[in-house]
Amino acid sequence: MTDEREQFHLSYNSRLSVAPMMDWTDRHCRYFHRLMSAHTLLYTEMVTAPALVRGQARHLLAFDVAEHPVAVQLGGSDPAELAEATRMCCEEGYDEVNLNVGCPSDRVQSGTFGAVLMKTPDLVADCVAAMRAAGSVEVTVKCRIGVDDQDPAEVLPAILQTVRAAGVTRFTIHARKAWLQGLSPKENRDVPPLDYALVHAMKRDFPDLHLSINGGIESLPEAQAQLAAGMDGVMIGRAAYNDPAEILLGADEVIFGQPGRKTARQVAEEMKPYIARHLAGGGRLHSVTRHMLGLFSGQPGARAWRRVLSEGATRPQAGLEVLDDALAQLPRAA
Repeated sequence: MTDEREQFHLSYNSRLSVAPMMDWTDRHCRYFHRLMSAHTLLYTEMVTAPALVRGQARHLLAFDVAEHPVAVQLGGSDPAELAEATRMCCEEGYDEVNLNVGCPSDRVQSGTFGAVLMKTPDLVADCVAAMRAAGSVEVTVKCRIGVDDQDPAEVLPAILQTVRAAGVTRFTIHARKAWLQGLSPKENRDVPPLDYALVHAMKRDFPDLHLSINGGIESLPEAQAQLAAGMDGVMIGRAAYNDPAEILLGADEVIFGQPGRKTARQVAEEMKPYIARHLAGGGRLHSVTRHMLGLFSGQPGARAWRRVLSEGATRPQAGLEVLDDALAQLPRAA
């Protein structure tokens, strides 16, 4: 384990985490989020084990040391392949390896992983056992409360018990069923209803497990309420991406009891050296700034900020002057 990882205690950092979100939580997004909160646990987009092991896509694991504490989420269902992928992740320096047992997309289902694994808890146990044997960092699971016509009150405790026996002690539970047939992933964000009470019951029934709750939580007060209800952690997804300042600028103080509050403008200024390095390496401005569009959400000038940044950053050879132009649309107090 590296020195960087030894300073983190993930049971503490995971009091608040930003969910793994495909096409959103890439390394640029995570660097941006880390500037707003020193303690929140950040997750990568899901990376599939077949892509790493068979597709030679190890570049997908690249991240900046400033992102710590950072967890990688793997997708897969073959224990040997997941073990090899976990070994790669540990070599790259991740603080945690998480197995995706919750994504309902057709692409994930076709690979026989994600939420469909809720139907085969013994296979999940075999996967995490192989992952734990292959790596030196904690292996965790993100799951649903059930899929399709399963009874969550039966399925969820069964999978927790089975996977706990394989050595996993930290789970993130998305408090909504995944529908693999008949609903799109977008529709599944709102249907069927969330069942927070069931997840709270799991914490009472499995007091030895570290359980985080995910799904529909859109503010720090809501996160505080979940912690007060007995949950060990809260994972926030779209709200942390769409309005990052609202969630992350206050997180260190509100959730972790630590100093660290900045202004959104300070964060934008602090992104400039990172963006300059990205551009110098041949990268495009839009690859970074697309994650920053919601930084001033709800503030005066936010609409002009988004417009200047979204239109200007996609132009060939766009540079930091676009970010400066966007900042000029905002009151100095922002």
